[in-house]
Amino acid sequence: MCALALALVMLVAALALAVQAKEAAKKIKIGVMQIVEHPALDAARKGFVDSLAEAGYLEGKNVIYDFQNAQGDMSVAQSIAQKFVNDRVDMILAIATPTAQAAAQATDKIPILITAVTDPKAAGLVKSIEKSGTNVTGTSDLNPVAQQIELVLKFAPKAKRVGIVYNAGETNSLVQVDLAEKATKALKLSLVKASCSNSSGVYEAAQSLVGRVDAIYVPTDNTVVSALESVVKVAESAKLPLIVGEGDSVKRGGLATVGINYYELGKQTGRIALKVIKGANPADMPIEYLLGKAELMINLKAAKAMGVKVPESLLKEADEVIK
Repeated sequence: MCALALALVMLVAALALAVQAKEAAKKIKIGVMQIVEHPALDAARKGFVDSLAEAGYLEGKNVIYDFQNAQGDMSVAQSIAQKFVNDRVDMILAIATPTAQAAAQATDKIPILITAVTDPKAAGLVKSIEKSGTNVTGTSDLNPVAQQIELVLKFAPKAKRVGIVYNAGETNSLVQVDLAEKATKALKLSLVKASCSNSSGVYEAAQSLVGRVDAIYVPTDNTVVSALESVVKVAESAKLPLIVGEGDSVKRGGLATVGINYYELGKQTGRIALKVIKGANPADMPIEYLLGKAELMINLKAAKAMGVKVPESLLKEADEVIK
């Protein structure tokens, strides 16, 4: 009997070790979908991956990423989301509002982590910011639009009219247009809208503002930012200050911004994902905003090309100056 009992104990122990080994060998499958490629969204994606890597989740070892880009096409985004559902991924990272909406339409079971989404509630992704109530959680990239509009008057004190270039098909852009309207009204400025439906229409939309505005503003609109060089070309040619919604757009030729760091936003989203991996329910979690202050960035080369004089006081305030 003793020998039999010992054998049973050893068998149970062996089975337990086998289960542990199987669990250890399991690789988490994460489908990553991005609406377009541009530096801000790319930075958010890298921040997410780096955040998981810092916690020990290394690609190929215990996590598998399936990176997909919708190239600005919503029907492609929907196909990608359905592919992830069919592949039974463990989690979806949706970067930017259109891809987040496509993912949420495809599944209400698989956890969806979002980042670079301006207003998740207005986009129909969560029931409330404080407690998601759905399978979606993550971070918002809501920027200080009012502070960005205020920059117009710091570079062009006599400005009366501000042009805004955006895609009316992006919910995140409509939220920012609304905020820009409130900000310009508070400063006794008028807002002139120029909408485009795809990246090939960005130049024409920006060009339509020439002669009608004293400055141009580009929010974090994925369509416009993906073709930002078109707006920069118009701003330089017409000698109009170009205020943008985030730092990478300053590096690409925008004059200035007060904005958030998208790499850090991605890292924060990664930390939320780690909680979900360990068993937290997205429905019980809030949407988070990036901690820390917004950063002032100024591009002196762009200022020269746009014929803008940069006040010394503003240079002293800047967190980063591109020369």
